[in-house]
Amino acid sequence: MGTRRDFLKGVLAGGAAATACVASAPAAARETRPRPPEAMGLLYDSTLCVGCKACVAACKTANDNPAEFSTLDHLWDTPLDTSGHTFNLIKMYRNGTMDAKDQEVNGFAFMKTSCMHCGDPSCVSACPVSAMTKDPETGVVGYNPDKCIGCRYCVAACPFGIPKYQYDSPTGRIGKCELCRHRHKDGHYSACAEVCPTGATLFGRTEDLLAEAKRRLAHKPGQPMKVPRGHLRPAQVRMLSGKPEGKGAMNRHGWRNEPDQTYEAVAGNYLQHVYGEKEYGGTQVLKLSAVNFQKLGMPDLPPDAAAALSETIQHTLYGNLIMPFAVLGAMTYVAKRNVKDEESSDQGGK
Repeated sequence: MGTRRDFLKGVLAGGAAATACVASAPAAARETRPRPPEAMGLLYDSTLCVGCKACVAACKTANDNPAEFSTLDHLWDTPLDTSGHTFNLIKMYRNGTMDAKDQEVNGFAFMKTSCMHCGDPSCVSACPVSAMTKDPETGVVGYNPDKCIGCRYCVAACPFGIPKYQYDSPTGRIGKCELCRHRHKDGHYSACAEVCPTGATLFGRTEDLLAEAKRRLAHKPGQPMKVPRGHLRPAQVRMLSGKPEGKGAMNRHGWRNEPDQTYEAVAGNYLQHVYGEKEYGGTQVLKLSAVNFQKLGMPDLPPDAAAALSETIQHTLYGNLIMPFAVLGAMTYVAKRNVKDEESSDQGGK
């Protein structure tokens, strides 16, 4: 009859062999998933933003979120960053004397912080219970609190630091921008875009927003230009239909059409880059700026989404039993070490 030592050696050897066998085939990352063709999103133009924070107030109202205070007087909502109760925030870049807007040296600029609605979102990939989802048509990254177990994997996975945990929630809950998807059924769109007075935040189909962004980049600095406000409809970017839709009519996405709203602007000294067009595989929220995006707080990201690689690694480890065998091997080693003295005593007593 074999000893316990023989049994443990056999299990350990078998586990190591199986692990080495499946580990010998390297995992190739899947391709990054693109934005859906009809993906909806936002275009934020930092050069047009005046820092009024009307979008912050509108977001709070639309989502029934409470005020957050950072001052002793508690006179008004003063959040310092996005949180479980603040889904949208305008931050300010400041340098030196702050003489001129949208100037990196001795200047200042604004940046909108909210969910980027990635084409291949890490939060959705990391969520073990599908509480985070991506709508296959609109591409909106939504959250279902009824499924959430409060693990906060989405918080750790997001490269933009957007999903935030509501620590005051008795059930554990995540808060983030969902492009006001709960308002779509009533013909409304993102509240931040609805109230923006200068067109700095614009709602629409991401591909149309990208075309609008590149139209602005083509203007020379200081050149007058008209920019749409509120909801950018396809007909405003390219003539898809011979007949404009009437006031108050419902368009094909279900949002009410209002008369075209424009803002008389002056083209800024744009960086020739649309942030979000390529970053992280492409996001549905796009951004324009005259100041370096990293100085405005946006991360410098590669063109591939991390979810493409992390999912492949996870599926390889667990699908081929590498991780279970590795854990079993470690447990076996510990068990073997702990019974060594007992085995020695048994043999010495014979």
